[in-house]
Amino acid sequence: MARIYPFRALRYDSTRVRLEDVVTQPYDKISPEMQERYYEASPYNLIRVILGKREAGDDDAHNVYTRAAETLTSFREDGVLREENEPALYGYSQTYTVPGTAEVRERRGFIALGHLYDYAEHVVYRHEQTFPKHKSDRLALFKATRAYCEQIYMLYSDPAFTAEKLIFGTKEMGTAAPADLAITDEYGVVHRVWKLTDPTLINLIVTAMADKKLIIADGHHRYETSVAYAKERAAELGIGDGAEDDDEGPSERADEGHALLPAPPYPEAAMMMTFVNMEAPGITILPTHRVVFGLRNFSPAAFLKSAEEFFTITPVVGHDPEHLANTHGTAFLAVSRDPVTGAVGHHLLVAKPEAMAKALADISPRQAQLDVVQLHRIVLEHLLKLSHESIARLDNIRYLREADEAVAQVESGQADIAFLIKPVTLAQMKEISLALEVMPQKSTDFYPKLLSGLAIYALD
Repeated sequence: MARIYPFRALRYDSTRVRLEDVVTQPYDKISPEMQERYYEASPYNLIRVILGKREAGDDDAHNVYTRAAETLTSFREDGVLREENEPALYGYSQTYTVPGTAEVRERRGFIALGHLYDYAEHVVYRHEQTFPKHKSDRLALFKATRAYCEQIYMLYSDPAFTAEKLIFGTKEMGTAAPADLAITDEYGVVHRVWKLTDPTLINLIVTAMADKKLIIADGHHRYETSVAYAKERAAELGIGDGAEDDDEGPSERADEGHALLPAPPYPEAAMMMTFVNMEAPGITILPTHRVVFGLRNFSPAAFLKSAEEFFTITPVVGHDPEHLANTHGTAFLAVSRDPVTGAVGHHLLVAKPEAMAKALADISPRQAQLDVVQLHRIVLEHLLKLSHESIARLDNIRYLREADEAVAQVESGQADIAFLIKPVTLAQMKEISLALEVMPQKSTDFYPKLLSGLAIYALD
């Protein structure tokens, strides 16, 4: 069963800081330029905790992780971060314009603690591979701070929209009260948060979620790191992880006279998550383009010649997204630069179904039909000879959301070739996850991202 819990969050005191000045995008979406901007925005910006600056002379005793812990402690001691008086869940909505369009959408969900399950327990499912380096970094930060400053993004399926109705209301019941927090981020996304403390409401939501399967949308690295640490702590404490027990562990009273609320069996057994219903409107998945650099003796002509075995190749003018949008089946747009002449070429590669089926006969049909799988297995590994290990180490590859940025890196000589791809669909991701399969790293880019700093789960 999927267990969720209310919690006493640490939250920024809006009388002490301007909230827009202290929240950030998730750590893995923060560029060096963004990091600097966050540092300048406020001395209390969360960047100093989730992605601090490394300094000359850092060692085991004094480093980016110890500074993060000291900073978080000082924020709490100064009263800039305050712990809530009672356990709560938090309704969370994001209103945004879909990039590249004029369409406005709203994505709704809620923030809570989610129990940490090993994938083998078939409660939580992943959909893509992870990078070992990222996991070691997040584990070091978590052990130092003992706090979850960022949520991970979890998907579940509920055609009845039970949680949404309880949190946001219905046309018949009326809408939710005004949000107690509203922030517009640097991308123009409006984030709203509702604090929910009524024990009856909380328990209804907890019960509604109990039979759900959860799919990680964003946050695989943090989730896997947290599961490993939860097991480590359970062993140290000499207890089970709590997932197999009927007893939900210690509970705490929201107020005298109110029902007991569930709590994790020990602090490390859960982490902060935002839960979003896959059946609801508002979910957007963007493509993540691949940029390949540092190839020895790369020749666009030779690459295209070898690619003809698997693709029908057509020269096109520019990198208009319509090239892909109007193409049925698996297709990529390859943008390459001749290292001798500097000429940049644009080519549409459309997969030959029979050739692909033969080349990918060792994997399931649902995997073989994915654009991103064909790109990694056939193009990156087979044609460009990049090993699976080198791709995982990011030796010769960058992942970019913006097609213009990917093309610019090729045009400027920073990269040899860029592959612009179509996004994975929500249905494809769900099918892969529930079949216990995974796609390559960075296969999905859910938009918008969850803001970091809206709530913090401190274990101590």
